[in-house]
Amino acid sequence: MPTLLPPALVPFLDLLRCPTCRACLYPEPGALRCPAGHTFNIARQGYVSLLTGIRATSGDDAAMAQSRERFLQTGTYAPIRQALARLAADALRDQGTVVDVGCGTGYYLAGVLDRLPDACGLGLDASVRALRSSARAHVRAAAASWDVFRPFPLADGVADVVLNVFAPRNPSEFHRVLCPTGRLIVVRPTERHLAELRGSLPAMVTVDPAKEQRLRQTLGPFFEATGSQKVEYVASLTRQEALDLLGMTPSARHLNRADIDDVLTPDQVTVSVLATTYQPLSTPPARGRQG
Repeated sequence: MPTLLPPALVPFLDLLRCPTCRACLYPEPGALRCPAGHTFNIARQGYVSLLTGIRATSGDDAAMAQSRERFLQTGTYAPIRQALARLAADALRDQGTVVDVGCGTGYYLAGVLDRLPDACGLGLDASVRALRSSARAHVRAAAASWDVFRPFPLADGVADVVLNVFAPRNPSEFHRVLCPTGRLIVVRPTERHLAELRGSLPAMVTVDPAKEQRLRQTLGPFFEATGSQKVEYVASLTRQEALDLLGMTPSARHLNRADIDDVLTPDQVTVSVLATTYQPLSTPPARGRQG
């Protein structure tokens, strides 16, 4: 039985582009196709497989996605999601299009769409396992497989808000797909984020002290910051929650199961992130891979 077109994908049919030839896409049973015949299957879980060729290696594997889903369901990161939703609502007060680049399981995009009842959302991520959750995270959220470092499979100027939450960045593509009045919202950790957990496991990936400087350098040619909000609080954790938190971070790729099982997990951790809204500059430099 062919997969039907997910309703959340319908608003994006005029916005999506074939990643091979950049032509428009049209639906057929169980797939999207361009006039040149390039065909992209729609998985039974509801996401469309646009990513072709060599697969990206930065997305969550199955274990990471499962840890992420369990942890986010606890609500520990709910204040981050709420802050992001408020910023998105300030940027988009009416109907429009939200694109979440590096959407993971769709947790943050769903929170934004809850706050914006007339908006539709598209989540892009390289992890097939995460997209299975993202495709059902919200009734108005579509999902597609994609590598953030490639040109996005979207037409120019079609997004009103681009979200980038704990994910890699491609500033030139953010700028290209945003409309002139659109906004980019970037959420990233501060040096204090999860300090107690890092103290329990020295092998855990740390936050680069130069992260903010690098962010300004990569976004500066394309965007101007219009406001920033710090979200910081102390969260209590059970051991399982701490292990899931560790298991969903990039550190999980560098640790074996024994390392994770043996760690002495803290009862509390500091959650500390910065969320910044950016407006696109009217005259960016020549486009190319950035950041």
